[in-house]
Amino acid sequence: MSTYTSIVYHIIWTPYKRKPIMAKAGRRDLFNYIYGILKNKNCHVYRINGVEDHLHIATSVHPSISLASLVKDIKLASGQMIQSNRLFEGFEGWQEGYAAFTHNYSSLDTLVNYIKNQEEHHKKVTFTEEYLDLLKDHGVEFDPRYLL
Repeated sequence: MSTYTSIVYHIIWTPYKRKPIMAKAGRRDLFNYIYGILKNKNCHVYRINGVEDHLHIATSVHPSISLASLVKDIKLASGQMIQSNRLFEGFEGWQEGYAAFTHNYSSLDTLVNYIKNQEEHHKKVTFTEEYLDLLKDHGVEFDPRYLL
């Protein structure tokens, strides 16, 4: 039997200490670089976007790759790229950890639009508010001591 999957992941992470260092001018280069990593790992990329203090990815992950390994590889490679190209002043690496949520394929358009409109969204909502809402909406139990 062949392997078939339909799992859309919404992945989020932040720069170290959630510093708002991802200047708009460099984000496209970062997002294109991450896109390349995902494509090289046979993942289907639906959308990558973010603001100064965090990024979002909507992707399907190839069945041969674990989510944790994928995120680790992206964070390591993109962190090295940012530092070697001096893409973002003050970049000290990525925050430890990440958030990942699954979505139905039928809700993909909603997720892509949500990620696409991050700049507008964050004129009204902080990252912390957004993150808490996502954790609650997806039924993730968390210890508030480890959120900041």
